[in-house]
Amino acid sequence: MAAILPARPYPISDRLAPSQRPPERRRVAPWADKLFSVLAHGAAWLTLSLLVGILVSLLIGAAPAIKQFGLGFLWSADWDPVKEKFGGLVMIYGTVMTSIIALVIAVPVSFGIAIFLTEMAPGWLKRPLGIAVELLAAVPSIVYGMWGLLVFSPILAIYVQQPLQAAFKGVPILGSLVSGAPVGIGLLSAGIILAIMVIPFIASVMRDVFEVTPPMLKESAYGLGATTWEVVSRVVLPYTKAGVVGGIMLGLGRALGETMAVTFVIGNFNQLDSLSLFQAANSITSALANEFAEAGEGLHQASLIYLGLVLFFITFVVLALSKLLLSQLRKGEGART
Repeated sequence: MAAILPARPYPISDRLAPSQRPPERRRVAPWADKLFSVLAHGAAWLTLSLLVGILVSLLIGAAPAIKQFGLGFLWSADWDPVKEKFGGLVMIYGTVMTSIIALVIAVPVSFGIAIFLTEMAPGWLKRPLGIAVELLAAVPSIVYGMWGLLVFSPILAIYVQQPLQAAFKGVPILGSLVSGAPVGIGLLSAGIILAIMVIPFIASVMRDVFEVTPPMLKESAYGLGATTWEVVSRVVLPYTKAGVVGGIMLGLGRALGETMAVTFVIGNFNQLDSLSLFQAANSITSALANEFAEAGEGLHQASLIYLGLVLFFITFVVLALSKLLLSQLRKGEGART
């Protein structure tokens, strides 16, 4: 007796109507996947090669200054092209101080903007205000510099610098911080202009990460009677702190590399007479913009390239610290979960 074999079932797609059958998968040629892999790897290696090439070119260009001045270049305040004595302390100090001032001002303002847009603004205002904040990032930096020099600096000198000098006159520490001629240009003016420029970047990132917070968490907190500040501080910030730190570091990187706006309002003064926030100073980017075109071959040009190498190193350190901080925050979140 012959064995009875079970009937072979038809594929589901064959039992469906033609209009209900899923579309057939197109078979990709084997060379397409290989080409895509080669292009992806090539893009990654190209980016790395460009980074290494920039670093090597900076090292080669700065080699005469590195050989002549060594690491003493970093804490020497001399900058005399005639006598070929160069030091980068004034420029490094100006770059760091203006960036710190910008962050001190921009981070609280950006935080308030992001909180207002995500938690407090009415529906009809959220979109126009968000677009207005983002449009600030589209304004060219030279426009900020011209506005800062022609409009903001006189206002700062009359309504901020003079009253502060009158209020803190004779006070040991605060008096020295606001000393100097109230002309409206200097470290404080450059820092405020930088703050205005980086606010759109930090505020946009903060707003986006705040919106990622699950609505259920916030609604549960509101349902338990929490205030808006309690929801923000105990729910939103712990959930999005990695993104907030990333936005702040993005703004810091923008402030460190800004050139034209700072050049207009910092004063471009290559001496460090005091630690006053009102004194005219210089930054690395401003020194490069003002002097590189006229610098002759030799120590002057090499010293300017050395400044560029220092700025590259500062940016790298900031990026590395931000990555380390973000990794620590993620580890902390993983340990709590």
